[in-house]
Amino acid sequence: MKLSRLPSPQEALQGRGTPMPLTEPHFLWQRDLRAPVPAGMAEAMFGMGCFWGVERKFWQLKGVWLTMVGYAGGITPNPTYQEVCTGMTGHNEVVRVIFDPAVISYDELLRTFWENHDPTQGMRQGNDRGTQYRSGIYTYTAVQAAAAETARAAYAQRLSSAGYGAITTEILPAPTLYYAEDYHQQYLAKNPQGYCGIGGTGVACPIGLSA
Repeated sequence: MKLSRLPSPQEALQGRGTPMPLTEPHFLWQRDLRAPVPAGMAEAMFGMGCFWGVERKFWQLKGVWLTMVGYAGGITPNPTYQEVCTGMTGHNEVVRVIFDPAVISYDELLRTFWENHDPTQGMRQGNDRGTQYRSGIYTYTAVQAAAAETARAAYAQRLSSAGYGAITTEILPAPTLYYAEDYHQQYLAKNPQGYCGIGGTGVACPIGLSA
């Protein structure tokens, strides 16, 4: 049975020292998922439910150069999907986004994040239950961290006015990303009729609306 809380280091699965094989390029753009961030571009990381649907939300945005899914925010090194699903790794299902800030701002990415899931649900998202479905923003710079905190405060007011509870989103410095297996990458591009469990609250986020 899955834990409804994050495991302690003593409880977490041991994992392994070798990364999972990742051999395929991005299914849509044929770019190497392990490529360095190009000059002038930036990176972002989000967790907001099943990463299949989340990744599609971000690759559809103009100005996004690359997307990839993986596991982050936990304890177990180089976990498998099956291990993450036990809840005993502490990892979240996340999407890492490489974007051109001259085309799309970080605020606009935050707006996509807030408006496309329910950030008040704790260790689940809709019918997807478990610690790997928690809401999280993982920041690469102090500027991103400040923007995320500002956005959370502003959106909390909107959600409260609409009758929702407190936001449970964690905002943390970006942890190590352990790439998910090849078949998870761009899953809904490979399987257009595949499962997508994410959905928003219908409450507009005030952040980035003027961009």
